[in-house]
Amino acid sequence: MEHQQRTLNCRGKLLDLSEPQIMGILNITPDSFFDGGKYNQKDSIIEQCARMIREGASILDIGGMSSRPGAKVISAEEEKTRVLPVIEMLRQEFPDVILSLDTIRGSVAKKGLEKGIHIINDISAGSIDPSILEITARYKAPYVLMHMQGRPENMQDNPVYANILEEVYDFFVAAIDRLRGMGIRDIIADPGFGFGKKVEDNYALLKHLRLFSNLEIPLLAGVSRKSMVCKVLNVNPDKALNGTTALHMVALQQGARILRVHDVREAAETIKLWQQLEKTE
Repeated sequence: MEHQQRTLNCRGKLLDLSEPQIMGILNITPDSFFDGGKYNQKDSIIEQCARMIREGASILDIGGMSSRPGAKVISAEEEKTRVLPVIEMLRQEFPDVILSLDTIRGSVAKKGLEKGIHIINDISAGSIDPSILEITARYKAPYVLMHMQGRPENMQDNPVYANILEEVYDFFVAAIDRLRGMGIRDIIADPGFGFGKKVEDNYALLKHLRLFSNLEIPLLAGVSRKSMVCKVLNVNPDKALNGTTALHMVALQQGARILRVHDVREAAETIKLWQQLEKTE
């Protein structure tokens, strides 16, 4: 694994990154772009999580507020009401799995960490609620650092870059330095596919993803069923699995070590095929 750390200390649980890992998406939301409203009952949540773990997910990423373009902003209290009971339930049902919390709010992150969350996944890089960084440092949790131009409500209005590779790379360099200065040691870099990027921006980042290996931290690729697939293939998210799988192979070849996915079995098969390629002379 070029320039990237091989083990992530997830608050006592070690995540082996010598081989790619899968982060399965669990949206406890009514309005997420692909699976909104599907997992809002105990039985359906447990069934879906059991399936993702069985199919190869080592991380479950729990989200209580949609971050799709134009998504409604909910209160912190409503977000807590959605995610905290689910965190408690999953800790009890699946004590060995690593749990990630997808939130932009320090108060939600704090409650989640108290309930047993291992990783904080923040699309805003602390720009919306800076307290999330202090809380992550205090609880010694790994942090997914994502690049986003703008905010979810306006990020796709008209994203513009002079040089997207330079701008995103410089963002990571400065942000990693800031986080380490605050005491956050385990950092994962997420280029933020679909977050304030045009289609061509997303493909430039994916094609040159290996550049970000020079940051010497693990790379996460979140392309699952996103508009960068749908717009090129002229399909809706329901029909975007094949395109997602194709881009997962590219991401792995470009150094991604965590795939954030809706469809775990297909991602696991892609990793297995990539591993066969890698060991073939």
